[in-house]
Amino acid sequence: QVQLVESGGGLVQAGGSLRLSCAASGSIFSINVMGWYRQAPGKQRELVAAITSGGSTNYADSVKGRFTISRDNAKNTVYLQMNSLKPEDTAIYYCNAGADWDNYWGQGTQVTVSS
Repeated sequence: QVQLVESGGGLVQAGGSLRLSCAASGSIFSINVMGWYRQAPGKQRELVAAITSGGSTNYADSVKGRFTISRDNAKNTVYLQMNSLKPEDTAIYYCNAGADWDNYWGQGTQVTVSS
């Protein structure tokens, strides 16, 4: 089993920055990829960014150049640095961990970007 604890969500003005953190615990040795998804009301859940155990990254087109996903293997933590935030980035952000046999989710953290 893997447990994910998110932090860093909140309210920020357009153009501002925010950093989300996701700390993994449990059977962390089985995690192959970690990432961030988001879902706004009435919208589809979408992958924001992901990073593999080997360091490969993937970003949604809407956040390329503004968001950066990174990892700290010693702390079993993945980060999402969000810069130049837009109101369209407002959503619940979920941490995700893909393991050998299962997929795990955090409880989500609200990010609200005001105009």
